[in-house]
Amino acid sequence: MTQDTSHSTHTATDDARNREIKIYVNGDIVHRDEAKVSVYDSGFMLGDGMWEGMRLYDGTWTFFDEHMDRFFSSCKAVSIDVGMDKAGIAEAMRKTAEANGMTTDVHCRLMLTRGVKTKPFQHPGLSQSGPTLVIIMEHSKPAPALLSKGIRLATVPQVRGLPMAQDAKYNSHSKLNCIIACLQAEQAGADEALMLDPLGFVNTTNACNFFIVRRGEVWTSTGDYCMNGVTRQKVIDLCRANDIPVFERNYSLYEAYGADEAFLTGTFGAQTPVAEIDGKSIGIGERPMTERIRALYKELIKQEVSR
Repeated sequence: MTQDTSHSTHTATDDARNREIKIYVNGDIVHRDEAKVSVYDSGFMLGDGMWEGMRLYDGTWTFFDEHMDRFFSSCKAVSIDVGMDKAGIAEAMRKTAEANGMTTDVHCRLMLTRGVKTKPFQHPGLSQSGPTLVIIMEHSKPAPALLSKGIRLATVPQVRGLPMAQDAKYNSHSKLNCIIACLQAEQAGADEALMLDPLGFVNTTNACNFFIVRRGEVWTSTGDYCMNGVTRQKVIDLCRANDIPVFERNYSLYEAYGADEAFLTGTFGAQTPVAEIDGKSIGIGERPMTERIRALYKELIKQEVSR
């Protein structure tokens, strides 16, 4: 089956300004065409690094502290020295946004690797020159079709694995597991992959966390095998604060297929509706709970910006 693969949870409206953006590379801010890292860099060579995705609204990087807590915890867990504290990261981001004249509707990808290696081999001790920090910022708004059409998911054989293999809580550069899942979904004619956990319960997609709505209740996975998403947690907190029943639990495809609504959460798209799973339409096309949660989330962003 041939299909247009441009529709995904990260499909954005085209913005010509992104062709001239400036990128932060280890303290230098240069035009995107001049932004380079070494072929000996551990991130390029082995996927040895951590990253964060953040959004800028009206001059504020929303939930910056939560993103930094995850980022620094991940780097500590794999013994990567960030080389600066949270204030240093914030200043690097400020300079990058200022160099690009960016104030709102901006998506940032912050990437840190173990740095340049002395030889092209695996051992972490071969990275001896300090970390490589790259910050890419783009003018970015989710495409309207993400809200109107929703995402088509296909359940795939690739699963989110056990923590002792590669803990899904690491926001690591090593994304091959998720890339394989995405390819499997596209080859099945869907937009993205719905991934199960090692026990066969519904877990997450290849790019976002996954929620369903059943009879007025919001369900998501236990969190044992998925990225500890900042937006995921904000949705759970908003439900609890607004008397919306929410459960982190094991559930199967049976419950997912029969859901009234389903949506994805992520920093880029916030809450993206799911139109179908494995060719089965979700609900009847009405999404009152998703719309309510989206409204609550937008209000939370306003509060964050006004602090």
